[in-house]
Amino acid sequence: MGRDDRRAKRTASYIELPPRGPVEALIYWRDPIKSGVAFGVSLGILVSLSIFSLISVVSNLSLLVLSASIVFRVYKSVLQAVQKTSDGHPFKEYLEYDLTLPQEKVRELTDTAVVHINAGVSKLRKLFLVEDLVDSIKFAVGLWTLTYIGAWFNGLTLFILGLIALFTLPKVYENNKTQIDQNWGIAKAKIAEITSKLTAALPVGGKKDSKDKEQ
Repeated sequence: MGRDDRRAKRTASYIELPPRGPVEALIYWRDPIKSGVAFGVSLGILVSLSIFSLISVVSNLSLLVLSASIVFRVYKSVLQAVQKTSDGHPFKEYLEYDLTLPQEKVRELTDTAVVHINAGVSKLRKLFLVEDLVDSIKFAVGLWTLTYIGAWFNGLTLFILGLIALFTLPKVYENNKTQIDQNWGIAKAKIAEITSKLTAALPVGGKKDSKDKEQ
Protein backbone atom coordinates (compact mmCIF):
# COMPACT_ATOMS: atom_id res chain seq x y z
CA MET A 1 0.00 0.00 0.00
CA GLY A 2 1.46 3.31 -1.08
CA ARG A 3 1.60 6.58 0.82
CA ASP A 4 -1.30 8.03 -1.18
CA ASP A 5 -3.45 4.97 -0.40
CA ARG A 6 -2.74 5.34 3.32
CA ARG A 7 -3.68 9.03 3.21
CA ALA A 8 -6.90 8.20 1.38
CA LYS A 9 -7.72 5.52 3.96
CA ARG A 10 -7.17 7.95 6.85
CA THR A 11 -9.30 10.59 5.11
CA ALA A 12 -12.07 8.03 4.66
CA SER A 13 -11.93 7.13 8.35
CA TYR A 14 -12.34 10.81 9.22
CA ILE A 15 -15.46 10.94 7.05
CA GLU A 16 -16.89 7.77 8.60
CA LEU A 17 -16.27 8.92 12.17
CA PRO A 18 -16.91 12.68 12.37
CA PRO A 19 -16.34 14.38 15.72
CA ARG A 20 -19.44 14.72 17.85
CA GLY A 21 -18.47 18.09 19.30
CA PRO A 22 -15.88 20.86 19.47
CA VAL A 23 -13.88 19.07 22.17
CA GLU A 24 -13.40 15.97 20.01
CA ALA A 25 -12.49 18.18 17.07
CA LEU A 26 -9.71 19.67 19.20
CA ILE A 27 -8.24 16.44 20.58
CA TYR A 28 -8.41 14.72 17.17
CA TRP A 29 -6.64 17.72 15.55
CA ARG A 30 -9.33 18.27 12.90
CA ASP A 31 -8.13 21.89 12.71
CA PRO A 32 -4.39 21.85 13.53
CA ILE A 33 -4.27 25.60 14.22
CA LYS A 34 -7.09 25.57 16.77
CA SER A 35 -5.83 22.37 18.38
CA GLY A 36 -2.28 23.71 18.54
CA VAL A 37 -3.42 26.96 20.17
CA ALA A 38 -5.63 25.13 22.68
CA PHE A 39 -2.89 22.65 23.53
CA GLY A 40 -0.18 25.31 23.77
CA VAL A 41 -2.20 27.68 25.95
CA SER A 42 -3.40 24.89 28.27
CA LEU A 43 0.09 23.44 28.61
CA GLY A 44 1.56 26.90 29.22
CA ILE A 45 -0.94 27.60 32.00
CA LEU A 46 -0.28 24.26 33.72
CA VAL A 47 3.50 24.67 33.48
CA SER A 48 3.19 28.21 34.86
CA LEU A 49 1.12 26.92 37.78
CA SER A 50 3.84 24.38 38.54
CA ILE A 51 6.41 27.21 38.78
CA PHE A 52 4.44 30.16 40.16
CA SER A 53 1.51 30.51 42.54
CA LEU A 54 -2.09 30.40 41.34
CA ILE A 55 -2.62 34.08 42.23
CA SER A 56 0.45 35.13 40.22
CA VAL A 57 -0.56 33.10 37.17
CA VAL A 58 -4.17 34.32 37.18
CA SER A 59 -3.26 37.98 37.78
CA ASN A 60 -0.48 38.05 35.17
CA LEU A 61 -2.58 36.22 32.59
CA SER A 62 -5.52 38.55 33.20
CA LEU A 63 -3.22 41.58 32.99
CA LEU A 64 -1.81 40.31 29.70
CA VAL A 65 -5.28 39.84 28.19
CA LEU A 66 -6.46 43.21 29.49
CA SER A 67 -3.37 44.99 28.15
CA ALA A 68 -3.85 43.41 24.72
CA SER A 69 -7.52 44.46 24.72
CA ILE A 70 -6.68 48.06 25.68
CA VAL A 71 -3.96 48.33 23.01
CA PHE A 72 -6.26 46.92 20.35
CA ARG A 73 -9.11 49.21 21.46
CA VAL A 74 -6.89 52.30 21.27
CA TYR A 75 -5.44 51.21 17.93
CA LYS A 76 -8.91 50.76 16.40
CA SER A 77 -10.07 54.12 17.81
CA VAL A 78 -7.05 55.94 16.31
CA LEU A 79 -7.54 54.11 13.02
CA GLN A 80 -11.20 55.12 12.89
CA ALA A 81 -10.31 58.74 13.67
CA VAL A 82 -7.68 58.87 10.93
CA GLN A 83 -9.82 57.17 8.33
CA LYS A 84 -12.96 58.96 9.58
CA THR A 85 -15.00 55.77 9.73
CA SER A 86 -17.78 54.82 12.12
CA ASP A 87 -17.14 51.14 12.67
CA GLY A 88 -17.98 51.42 16.35
CA HIS A 89 -16.54 49.43 19.21
CA PRO A 90 -14.17 46.69 17.99
CA PHE A 91 -15.53 44.24 20.59
CA LYS A 92 -19.18 45.08 19.99
CA GLU A 93 -19.99 41.55 18.81
CA TYR A 94 -18.60 40.01 21.98
CA LEU A 95 -20.14 42.63 24.26
CA GLU A 96 -23.58 41.79 22.89
CA TYR A 97 -23.04 38.04 23.21
CA ASP A 98 -25.39 36.45 25.72
CA LEU A 99 -23.36 34.82 28.51
CA THR A 100 -26.27 33.91 30.78
CA LEU A 101 -26.58 30.23 31.58
CA PRO A 102 -29.91 28.68 30.57
CA GLN A 103 -31.73 27.34 33.61
CA GLU A 104 -32.83 24.16 31.86
CA LYS A 105 -29.25 23.32 30.88
CA VAL A 106 -28.03 24.00 34.42
CA ARG A 107 -30.74 21.74 35.86
CA GLU A 108 -29.86 19.04 33.35
CA LEU A 109 -26.17 19.18 34.22
CA THR A 110 -26.96 19.25 37.94
CA ASP A 111 -29.25 16.21 37.68
CA THR A 112 -26.60 14.34 35.69
CA ALA A 113 -23.92 15.23 38.24
CA VAL A 114 -26.13 14.09 41.13
CA VAL A 115 -26.74 10.74 39.42
CA HIS A 116 -23.01 10.18 38.92
CA ILE A 117 -22.20 11.26 42.49
CA ASN A 118 -24.80 8.89 43.95
CA ALA A 119 -23.54 6.03 41.79
CA GLY A 120 -19.94 6.76 42.82
CA VAL A 121 -20.78 6.90 46.54
CA SER A 122 -22.72 3.64 46.27
CA LYS A 123 -19.81 1.97 44.46
CA LEU A 124 -17.28 3.19 47.03
CA ARG A 125 -19.46 1.86 49.84
CA LYS A 126 -19.54 -1.57 48.21
CA LEU A 127 -15.77 -1.53 47.70
CA PHE A 128 -14.83 -0.40 51.22
CA LEU A 129 -17.35 -2.71 52.89
CA VAL A 130 -16.18 -5.65 50.73
CA GLU A 131 -19.48 -6.62 49.13
CA ASP A 132 -17.45 -8.44 46.46
CA LEU A 133 -14.02 -9.60 47.59
CA VAL A 134 -12.50 -9.64 44.09
CA ASP A 135 -13.62 -6.08 43.32
CA SER A 136 -12.31 -4.86 46.67
CA ILE A 137 -8.94 -6.54 46.05
CA LYS A 138 -8.74 -4.86 42.62
CA PHE A 139 -9.56 -1.54 44.28
CA ALA A 140 -6.85 -2.12 46.89
CA VAL A 141 -4.30 -2.84 44.16
CA GLY A 142 -5.32 0.37 42.41
CA LEU A 143 -4.95 2.39 45.62
CA TRP A 144 -1.57 0.78 46.28
CA THR A 145 -0.47 1.77 42.76
CA LEU A 146 -1.66 5.34 43.37
CA THR A 147 0.58 5.58 46.45
CA TYR A 148 3.61 5.04 44.21
CA ILE A 149 2.30 7.43 41.55
CA GLY A 150 1.75 10.05 44.25
CA ALA A 151 5.32 9.56 45.45
CA TRP A 152 6.70 10.07 41.94
CA PHE A 153 4.49 12.92 40.72
CA ASN A 154 2.52 15.78 42.20
CA GLY A 155 -0.98 16.74 41.14
CA LEU A 156 0.05 19.36 38.58
CA THR A 157 2.53 17.00 36.95
CA LEU A 158 -0.26 14.45 36.53
CA PHE A 159 -2.47 17.16 35.02
CA ILE A 160 0.30 18.04 32.56
CA LEU A 161 0.82 14.40 31.61
CA GLY A 162 -2.94 13.96 31.30
CA LEU A 163 -3.20 16.99 28.99
CA ILE A 164 -0.39 15.67 26.79
CA ALA A 165 -2.08 12.26 26.68
CA LEU A 166 -5.43 13.88 25.83
CA PHE A 167 -3.98 15.60 22.77
CA THR A 168 -1.86 12.64 21.59
CA LEU A 169 -3.43 9.27 22.49
CA PRO A 170 -6.78 9.75 20.68
CA LYS A 171 -4.97 10.65 17.46
CA VAL A 172 -2.54 7.74 17.86
CA TYR A 173 -5.47 5.39 18.47
CA GLU A 174 -7.32 6.70 15.42
CA ASN A 175 -4.31 6.13 13.17
CA ASN A 176 -3.57 2.65 14.58
CA LYS A 177 -7.06 1.48 15.58
CA THR A 178 -6.84 -2.05 14.14
CA GLN A 179 -3.54 -3.00 15.77
CA ILE A 180 -4.45 -1.44 19.12
CA ASP A 181 -7.86 -3.14 19.23
CA GLN A 182 -6.28 -6.47 18.41
CA ASN A 183 -3.65 -6.20 21.16
CA TRP A 184 -6.18 -4.84 23.64
CA GLY A 185 -8.47 -7.81 22.92
CA ILE A 186 -5.65 -10.22 23.73
CA ALA A 187 -4.76 -8.37 26.94
CA LYS A 188 -8.43 -8.17 27.95
CA ALA A 189 -8.85 -11.91 27.45
CA LYS A 190 -5.79 -12.61 29.63
CA ILE A 191 -7.08 -10.30 32.38
CA ALA A 192 -10.50 -11.97 32.26
CA GLU A 193 -8.85 -15.40 32.50
CA ILE A 194 -6.76 -14.39 35.52
CA THR A 195 -9.78 -12.78 37.17
CA SER A 196 -11.92 -15.87 36.68
CA LYS A 197 -9.20 -18.08 38.19
CA LEU A 198 -8.85 -15.72 41.14
CA THR A 199 -12.61 -15.64 41.63
CA ALA A 200 -12.81 -19.43 41.55
CA ALA A 201 -9.99 -19.72 44.09
CA LEU A 202 -11.59 -17.37 46.61
CA PRO A 203 -14.21 -18.67 49.05
CA VAL A 204 -16.35 -15.55 48.65
CA GLY A 205 -18.15 -14.97 45.35
CA GLY A 206 -16.46 -17.98 43.66
CA LYS A 207 -17.22 -21.60 42.96
CA LYS A 208 -16.51 -22.64 46.52
CA ASP A 209 -19.26 -20.34 47.73
CA SER A 210 -21.73 -21.75 45.20
CA LYS A 211 -20.85 -25.30 46.21
CA ASP A 212 -21.51 -24.49 49.85
CA LYS A 213 -24.92 -23.14 48.90
CA GLU A 214 -25.75 -26.29 46.98
CA GLN A 215 -24.84 -28.41 50.01
